[in-house]
Amino acid sequence: MNNRSYNIFFHLHTISGIIISAALFVIFFAGSFSFFRDEIANWQKNEEVAAVDKGITINIDTVIDSLENTYNLYGRDLEIAKHYNERRVDINIGATKDTLAAEEDKAGAFFYLDTENFNTYNYIKSYTLGEFLYRLHFFAQIPYPAGYYLSGFVAFFFLFAIITGVLIHWDKIISNFYIFRPRAKLKTIWTDAHTALGVIGLPFQFIYAVTGVFFMLSILMAAPSVLLLYDGDQEQMYQDLEYTDKPVALNYNKLSSIPSVEKYISNTKEEWKDFNITHIHVYNYGDEAMQVAIEGELDKHVEFTGTGKVIYQASTGAELYKKDPYSENTYLDGVKTAMYRLHYGDYGGFSLRIISFILGIISCFVIISGVLIWLVARDKKNVPERKRRFNRWLVNIYMAVCLGMYPITALSFIVVKVFHPINQTQLYQFYFIGWLLISVFFILKKNLYFTNKYSLISGSIIGFLIPICNGLVTKEWFWTAFINGNYQAFFIDVFWIVLATITLLVSFKLKPEEKN
Repeated sequence: MNNRSYNIFFHLHTISGIIISAALFVIFFAGSFSFFRDEIANWQKNEEVAAVDKGITINIDTVIDSLENTYNLYGRDLEIAKHYNERRVDINIGATKDTLAAEEDKAGAFFYLDTENFNTYNYIKSYTLGEFLYRLHFFAQIPYPAGYYLSGFVAFFFLFAIITGVLIHWDKIISNFYIFRPRAKLKTIWTDAHTALGVIGLPFQFIYAVTGVFFMLSILMAAPSVLLLYDGDQEQMYQDLEYTDKPVALNYNKLSSIPSVEKYISNTKEEWKDFNITHIHVYNYGDEAMQVAIEGELDKHVEFTGTGKVIYQASTGAELYKKDPYSENTYLDGVKTAMYRLHYGDYGGFSLRIISFILGIISCFVIISGVLIWLVARDKKNVPERKRRFNRWLVNIYMAVCLGMYPITALSFIVVKVFHPINQTQLYQFYFIGWLLISVFFILKKNLYFTNKYSLISGSIIGFLIPICNGLVTKEWFWTAFINGNYQAFFIDVFWIVLATITLLVSFKLKPEEKN
């Protein structure tokens, strides 16, 4: 590569990286914890769920019977879904289609149902730290759609930074990977670490940049298709993409007896072995036009993209639509499922999620080292003092905001356990106000070494307290949790012990920058 091209790509890589660095750190840090979203949620609620998610297993007829005690279900569309490996399932009750129904039946409802005790919870009260960190990694706390678009554009510029980074390092990407000079000047140390760890995490980072753009900017990418191919009919496009079903009209003829939904579920499971049901739709409940749609996927170890669906006419049992997960997977199914599998890292078992967490934290270090390289390269005597002060001020803010996430996240684990149950508003207030105060404290210190060292030390100390706190609150220590088979609680406690130990050892290795 000639010098002109190298300089162009180098500056593009630097500028795109600096612009998104703080937001990208938040995405990777929160996203790394999101690999254990379900474990964190179940640990917080002191509930244990089987490590292998088998989809919806509760008797749906029993669920519907419990709903009929509260709601008049005639003419409504019901959706029962399980998105996460928790005891609770999502219940979405649509407004009745019966135009003669009472006013209270013309309102829908959404809540979570505990499959063991049938308690119901709304979204605010059912909110967990696992859900919070999962949504933070794509800025869902920012009003929709601004947060989604922001995370999507950050992912896009990150993809741009990855490509330009590979181009500028291409000639020496292999030789530089093996170089590490701990006794060299500061910029060289950061550069060696940035290059080596960047290469290690390159495939991981590329996958998450591409899938992040796919998920967060898909609406923008689909907009031209809606306008040109569907004449603005967005609902029709969603039906073609198999995200929604075609609406079913009400017949206004009530069934004398309601068919068993569980019977159709059993028939589906008998026909498709290793099929995990994730969504159950009941359209026009209690009407002659009642239909039952059952959706799910094959165990990921059996088929990587095996999604299936069957729709029954409830009054006759006839199959109106059938998509065999073993033999009828389309290109569209492959794209959608592969994107989800790659992004969530759930196709290789628990070990892959642990590896993904490590690679996510490595990516955080790559981001920080890139920012520090940028600062050291511009903190030279030939640079005007005014610009040097601005650069130091900017990086000081970046580092305070980014590294402040570690202690506040650790502290949040203690808060949600001690003050359980804690709702969404309370968690928002504690996390964001606490994060702000910690960031302001580090900003006012104006010392990058202090920020680095004491964010790690404080996070480590709090991290060690998490399993102690859990043991005191639940009376179940991590060793008893393991003996009792409560492996999710055991994992979270041990996870924090290991993480806190590593970050504490790293903090002891940090040395203050030597003044020239």
